[in-house]
Amino acid sequence: MTQPLGPLHTLSAAVREGRVTVTRLVTTSIERLEKANPILNVLAEAAFDEALEAAAAMDAGTRPTGPLAGIPTLIKDLEDWRGHPTRKGSLALRDVAPATSNGVVPQRLLDAGAVIVGKSTLPEFAIEGYTANLLTGVTRNPWNTELSPGGSSGGSAAAIVAGLVGVATATDGGGSIRIPASFCGLVGIKPTNGLIGRWPAHDWIDYSTDGPFATSSDDLRILLDVMAGPVAGDPTAPTRAFIAHMTRLDESPVRVIAAERTSPFGPLPDGVEKAFHDAVDAFANVMKATVSWREAEGFFKDGDPDLDWFTVTTAEHVTSLGRSWVEEHMDEFHVSSQEFLTSGLAVTAEEYLAARRRRFLYVRTLDELLGDDGLLLTPTLAAEGCMADGRLRPDADVHGLPPEVYSTAVQNVTGHPALTLPFGILRTGLPFGLQVTAAHYDDYRLLDVADLFQSAYPWPNTAPGYESLASVLDS
Repeated sequence: MTQPLGPLHTLSAAVREGRVTVTRLVTTSIERLEKANPILNVLAEAAFDEALEAAAAMDAGTRPTGPLAGIPTLIKDLEDWRGHPTRKGSLALRDVAPATSNGVVPQRLLDAGAVIVGKSTLPEFAIEGYTANLLTGVTRNPWNTELSPGGSSGGSAAAIVAGLVGVATATDGGGSIRIPASFCGLVGIKPTNGLIGRWPAHDWIDYSTDGPFATSSDDLRILLDVMAGPVAGDPTAPTRAFIAHMTRLDESPVRVIAAERTSPFGPLPDGVEKAFHDAVDAFANVMKATVSWREAEGFFKDGDPDLDWFTVTTAEHVTSLGRSWVEEHMDEFHVSSQEFLTSGLAVTAEEYLAARRRRFLYVRTLDELLGDDGLLLTPTLAAEGCMADGRLRPDADVHGLPPEVYSTAVQNVTGHPALTLPFGILRTGLPFGLQVTAAHYDDYRLLDVADLFQSAYPWPNTAPGYESLASVLDS
């Protein structure tokens, strides 16, 4: 069974063939954003007039030919877009000067024909798994507006699954693509670190990367193809010749390993446990594979990558922002940022370097586990959702989600690619996400897996009550 083409394929083809104008696509996107944003709060900045001017120029000129021709797009407000401020969701950066150049991925999207209509919301400095800050407020999930779309790319994910735009950018330093993709029912990939060239250096130097999520596996492939490629300054970026020969799924059997957790954070919540085991059974059926189960205890014998992730990222973020600047502006930060950065201020050089050194042991563990043909299945998140303002429960305080919620940091530490696939609906009304981790540079094998899984177990393109942007072609 072959699933229908995703909206990016459908809409860009319609633009290239002259069946719809860019202005109509952009106007529809703007109208939907204006209607939905008071409820969902996905916009960190609206740039509607600029977008309409760009659309009119495209329609008046040579017909666009790129793979994202005319697609309305949001840029996560962590990434630079020339002429617009990059406020990173922080009150302390509310008066920051406009960027003087485009980030790597925004530029590649523009080169592919995208039209930017604004910037999307995120938690302050992209450090949380939910999307709320003191600058733009609380962003809500289209599937259940009492709950969060996740983070840190939450505004982007909510906008896509509500059919407000075709593309919205995402970054991932500890799960920030996979977490909102999971909570919003999108397919998303954190690529092998370096596959999408990184410049300038991220706040979390080796852990963070750009990457895509989408409503369908074929659209995810378009986006990864557009984004992937080296950039001067990134010592980890493979050449385009290497990328062209990266592995794809073949007829050989794959080994499937499953683990409820990779760190000993206790049992999964009941709803997550059932959803995960159902998803593993479905995955094994699709891949015609037998599943080998692993326990969290002893998964990593030389430390805990989740805890070391926290040591490294907090210290590097303080250094990136500047220790004196952090101390000067601490009172302006969200409570979660305060706790995160205060921890970073206390990390010693010895602690930081020891955590960095243990990274090699974690990489070795996953390399040996996965080999050339292994896929590791875990829940993307060990929670059925969280309140929109970041509380895990209505009676909890807002101090950030606890570490036992996350299953996503280890792949940032080791650099392995990881995919999240929608499968079923949790009791909260949010989708469940199955995370699939593969060997380094098996990103396109993961995309092939996504194609197979979506064909066998299709998921909805939008949250209930919303329409795909491609519906503009029906009217």
